[in-house]
Amino acid sequence: MLNIVLHEPEIPANTGNIGRTCVATGTRLHLIEPLGFLLNEKAIKRAGMDYWKDLDVTTYLNYEDFLQRNPGAKIYYATTKAPQTYTEVSYEDDCFIMFGKESAGIPEEILLNNQETCVRIPMINDIRSLNLSNSVAIVLYEALRQHDFSHMQLGGHLTKYNWK
Repeated sequence: MLNIVLHEPEIPANTGNIGRTCVATGTRLHLIEPLGFLLNEKAIKRAGMDYWKDLDVTTYLNYEDFLQRNPGAKIYYATTKAPQTYTEVSYEDDCFIMFGKESAGIPEEILLNNQETCVRIPMINDIRSLNLSNSVAIVLYEALRQHDFSHMQLGGHLTKYNWK
């Protein structure tokens, strides 16, 4: 099972959207405090809709608490500052993919100590960053693709008709 980690997220709607993506993909969500909102806020539940109750979510007091409670975890750090793209790595089944807060990303002290597992989404130079929930979806689905979407439904069905 894959793991998404949000380091000090600030916007409840982004976290709600990410929570919904995690439920839809069977992915765990990890939230590192401080959070820019309360977990019982309407904005999170609205963005996550009725899926929030099904979310496997864990909160941590800080980054050190996260590391202590997940010893030996393979962590990829998504950042606009990374030297390699998110498609250049092979994601392990139980790896963690960390994203930073909307206003500042992951602290550079953390990135500096983990350069080999920092990944970026390519963008043109004039753009500062993508929306956090979009970034999570892009990288998460690449990791899922690398594992052939192993536990996911691959075919869909029309509501009123049948495919030919």
